[in-house]
Amino acid sequence: MNEPTTSHRGLFGPVLSRGGVFAATTDAAWLQAMLDAEAALAAAQADVGLGSAAHAAVVAAACRAEAFDVEALGRGAVDGANPVIPLVRALSAAVAAVDPAAAQLVHRGATSQDIVDTAAMLVSRAALAVLVADLRRAVHRAAQLADTHRHLAMAGRTLGQHAAPITFGLKAAGWTSGLVAAGRRAERALAELPAVQLGGAVGTLSVYGPSGPAVLAAFARRVGLAEPVLPWHTERSRIAELAGVLGLVAGAAAKVAADVVLLAQTEVAEVRDTAAGRGGSSAMPHKRNPVAAVSVLAAARTVPGEVATLLASMAHEHERAAGAWHAEWLPLIAALRSSGSAVTWLVDVLEHLEPVPTAMAANLARTGGLLYAEAAAAALAPALGRLEAQRSVEQACTEALADGRPLRVVLGERPEVVAALGEAGLDAAFSPVSVAGSTDTFIDRALADARAFRAARASAPGRQSST
Repeated sequence: MNEPTTSHRGLFGPVLSRGGVFAATTDAAWLQAMLDAEAALAAAQADVGLGSAAHAAVVAAACRAEAFDVEALGRGAVDGANPVIPLVRALSAAVAAVDPAAAQLVHRGATSQDIVDTAAMLVSRAALAVLVADLRRAVHRAAQLADTHRHLAMAGRTLGQHAAPITFGLKAAGWTSGLVAAGRRAERALAELPAVQLGGAVGTLSVYGPSGPAVLAAFARRVGLAEPVLPWHTERSRIAELAGVLGLVAGAAAKVAADVVLLAQTEVAEVRDTAAGRGGSSAMPHKRNPVAAVSVLAAARTVPGEVATLLASMAHEHERAAGAWHAEWLPLIAALRSSGSAVTWLVDVLEHLEPVPTAMAANLARTGGLLYAEAAAAALAPALGRLEAQRSVEQACTEALADGRPLRVVLGERPEVVAALGEAGLDAAFSPVSVAGSTDTFIDRALADARAFRAARASAPGRQSST
């Protein structure tokens, strides 16, 4: 029998499937999860008196992924449109070779979807645990950047244009806040979403007679997942919510990466990647591309499409879907891997990210002080009135642009401005420190939120689920 590796990612995988989520979602991981479900089902039947513990132990001993041929199971899945059918056949044969009576416990009362859905929850739980851990690392580093550079002035940009001064610390605090929000959602999903699936052919567990609910409870306990209120074969809100969380995580990672790519542009050059030996080009020897941030975006941008497919697959007909369930498998795997890869790359981005203060200062000065127009108008408003102050500064901006002179100089030539502010007041309006506003407060809030997130731990799974 072949033994699928958990480390091989092929030609493109090291870029697009980086990190621990890949190992949690390999064929070998899925196969072991399905076998874990089969072993737990046999044990659950024994727990409620529908079989013997000795027979359940024989089943459990046979439930080892390395004993099965993944490729053969995949080929065998074609005839029944799912891999559980050939798996049950092979598992039953393996158990019967040891104890024919024990084989009666294999898959009894279950349907293929019970096993695949339960395996999906086990795989997703393992992947989410990795994802949350990586998000904690990303939050930690983003918070460090926010705190360390809270007073490092730079240009704030809206619609791609210079707007008003901010600090790099505030920008990093914004990254931190978005990652904390995504992390909390992922943590909640880890605690609340994974639940077993067991309903039999049409969700009645009729094979077990009056013991059906007891088998379900024992199965949930044995497999270590929550017990749902009832089988969810065609009620797919659990999968849809998981998809939404993965989309949120990917989006939060992509936001940070997009900012880094823009800040690393040659014309901007306000941040740099300090990782040695990477970022080169096959054609241009001088290039130092922000490849870690690019890789975040490459992984994250595939997730919305997978999320859309998972949401579109919610409409399952009657008691068992004709195709919608099957359509979930690959998008779920892809969304887990891509969001996990994006966050793993993001940790790399943040751990090697360094701001360039000289470039930030140069860019602040590039427009001749036009970034301080809002501050100047606000300073003038008490003396001139808001509308008149706005008009005066707008006129000064137009003049400064036309003449190529600094806005501070042009305003200093306007009598109403000098009378209202004086030289000291004008200097204050053009100081990054004086226009910082509530920056320190907001950074402190983001840091406190990050500390709270990193200190928290997901609730243990296994309680009753309402989904």
